[in-house]
Amino acid sequence: MLNFNTAGDIGYRSTGQVKKRLLIRGNYKLVAGKFGQPFTQGKHTTLTGKWRRYENFPTAEAPLSEGITPPGRKLAKTDVTSTLQQYGDWAELTDVVFDTHEDDVPKETVNLCGDQMGETVEVVTIATLKSGSNVFYANNAGSRSAVNSPCLAGDFKRIERSLSKNKATMITSMIKASQNISTEPIDPAYIAMGHTDLKADIEAMEGFVPVRNYADSSKMVHPSEVGSLGVFRFCLTPLFGAWLAAGTAGTTYLSSGDIPASSLAADVYPILVVGKDSYGVVRLQGVDAVKPAVVYPKPVVGDELAQRGFVSWKIYFTSVILNSAWVARYEVAATATPS
Repeated sequence: MLNFNTAGDIGYRSTGQVKKRLLIRGNYKLVAGKFGQPFTQGKHTTLTGKWRRYENFPTAEAPLSEGITPPGRKLAKTDVTSTLQQYGDWAELTDVVFDTHEDDVPKETVNLCGDQMGETVEVVTIATLKSGSNVFYANNAGSRSAVNSPCLAGDFKRIERSLSKNKATMITSMIKASQNISTEPIDPAYIAMGHTDLKADIEAMEGFVPVRNYADSSKMVHPSEVGSLGVFRFCLTPLFGAWLAAGTAGTTYLSSGDIPASSLAADVYPILVVGKDSYGVVRLQGVDAVKPAVVYPKPVVGDELAQRGFVSWKIYFTSVILNSAWVARYEVAATATPS
């Protein structure tokens, strides 16, 4: 009879510890995965994630008439759904590793799997946000192929104006870096997320305030935060891929990730600016968020000499844009040799 309280060769308690370690390591890797509206995938539920958005009421400008009750309004809601997909991987552990290594190999492998899981979720979420239709180009260029400028403070004024006009509210909480289902408050801000290659250009913008100059550095919204510009807080991760050699040719900006020796098309990087409830993600939190397995080398048919074991992980995940007007994709170049 199968024992459903175990995962491979570990018992119920150890399985819980592995889940906890995977989720803690995975959550630490998240940036884009932190600021979306969370959806909890429960046990024995469908593969459809659902997020709900309520529409604002129009202003009530008509004066009331004596003794006459106005008709009132009904709540207008929009449900956005997305099908959850399975993601997972596994790492082989041989008997030689167990017999000769000083380290706790299964534990270290679980740590690496947790990192991989978090980065997988992050890359999937970033790809969703990059597909948005609300696009701005550096220095007001007309297209991606015309991008020939780093990020500019004036462009963020345009982005702020667009978000405000579309009634995007600032983010005031994020998914907590914990295996438990919870969020934590942050100071109100629009979150701007991008690649670490952009750090020097972001810091060079007029009015930028680095984290080290904050009155209280504990007010950072995320460990990856580098600073702020007005209502924007900047969080950077190397997982934000660029469109390689997609911009205007020259020698000033990175091309294919390198400093160009001759005139080459610039890489174009996205900076994704998001407001509250602009997109949805599945939480990497809770007992059912991840399914791990740890199997030690043991003699079985097909592995008669007990040479192979493994650590594996599997999750259900999806991400979806809930309001495209509240997600701004700002496309910029990265200075090749910043001063």
